[in-house]
Amino acid sequence: MNIPLIAGTAVIIGVIIEAVVLLLIVRMLNEANAVRKNYLGLDIPVSTGISFPFTLIISYTILAIPGWYDNSYHLFMLAVVTISFLGFIDDMLGQRDSLGFKGHFGALFKGRLTTGGLKALGGGIVAFMLAFSLNNSWTDIIINTFIIALAANLMNLFDLRPGRAVKAYLIFLLVIVIMALGQIKWLLIAPLTGAVLYYAKNDLKARIMMGDAGSNVLGISLGYLSVISFSLSMRLGILFFLLAIHFYTEKYSLTNTIENNRILKRLDDLGRSRQNG
Repeated sequence: MNIPLIAGTAVIIGVIIEAVVLLLIVRMLNEANAVRKNYLGLDIPVSTGISFPFTLIISYTILAIPGWYDNSYHLFMLAVVTISFLGFIDDMLGQRDSLGFKGHFGALFKGRLTTGGLKALGGGIVAFMLAFSLNNSWTDIIINTFIIALAANLMNLFDLRPGRAVKAYLIFLLVIVIMALGQIKWLLIAPLTGAVLYYAKNDLKARIMMGDAGSNVLGISLGYLSVISFSLSMRLGILFFLLAIHFYTEKYSLTNTIENNRILKRLDDLGRSRQNG
């Protein structure tokens, strides 16, 4: 089996399917008036990242025809659909008075379930389901659960400016591939990567807003890929990084941090026009 050729084909399939699905999703959201003001004050379709699970399902179905699909992807696909749905609920119904883990869980302890709290609880259950399915020790299950759950939320932290989340996804994916010396499940991630590559141009132009429905998908994919690709010591390092960045963003603005760093600022602005920031 020529893995590079098949993976490349899967990326192309993801690009083509995303082009069709995203067009239909954006039209649907506009007709339903599912728009929200972005940071520039412009009304654009929100939660367009819900296109990712649809693209993934269709792409996997096509890959199954020549026998390239692995049945072990079933649970991953279910997790992607579930986490995207939870994100969609938060995008559409979310209360913005309680933000961050502290805010959502603080509300929950007071007997009030926010949509963000629902997303966090549901995301934790999905993360545990994926971790438990790997048939590892309880130590591994706990570590993997936290990695997957925190990675799912990680992309939410980046999805505050046009193109930032897709850039973060591609950079983190590249880091994972390098750390794993290229020994990853390429077909698991290839269709989604193709979808992101197509999606990026629209996001960079500030025409659409990914929302949690999309950023959750990107994050959980990176988290799951990490736990199935790395040793315990490397996973502990990843968990430390995820905990550190979440603690940091509870106190400080990630956007301000990026704006005040010349290299990060230049990378963040890459591909954007002056009109969209």
